[in-house]
Amino acid sequence: MKNIQVKWDGIYLQREGEPTPSLVLQQNSYLLPENGIALDLACGQGGNALLLAEAGLDVQAWDISPVAIEQLQEAANLKGLKVSAQVRDVTKYLPTINSVDVLVVSFFLERELCPALFAAIKPGGLLFYQTYCQQKVSQQGPTNPDYLLSDNELLQLFPQMKVRVYREDALLGRHDVGLRNQAILVAQK
Repeated sequence: MKNIQVKWDGIYLQREGEPTPSLVLQQNSYLLPENGIALDLACGQGGNALLLAEAGLDVQAWDISPVAIEQLQEAANLKGLKVSAQVRDVTKYLPTINSVDVLVVSFFLERELCPALFAAIKPGGLLFYQTYCQQKVSQQGPTNPDYLLSDNELLQLFPQMKVRVYREDALLGRHDVGLRNQAILVAQK
């Protein structure tokens, strides 16, 4: 855990500016429930957590980086928002079954965790997921294929869920517009 923690601490120490929510959450926040428990998994600096708190949800945010968690708490305090942020290795300490109404995962991919993530969502609850794909028009994101989705793989990782929004532009059409390098999913249990 320490090597990964040190790596991410270094990345977050270099980032400036306010944390921003992922595109999947920004564009589809109108689908959020009026209340409930939301978890921003592998939250980084917490742009998603802040948006969820602004929407009136009870928010938990977990990340392996103490630096990111501290930055998130500072941002939440400045905005007067309540976020329960925890340093947590999300590959080892997963949410409990039926514990969240909304689960948000952005730019984090550990395929073997997907069944547990599905199980954590309450019936009727929502998953907002966004991460990088193998078909890319630029070098943005990881290069290790273990952390890149193949075509339509995000759909296959959560086959039991009802798809509400899915987008994966891949290499089609003009490469200077659209959602490139990534796939987004909003699904309901």
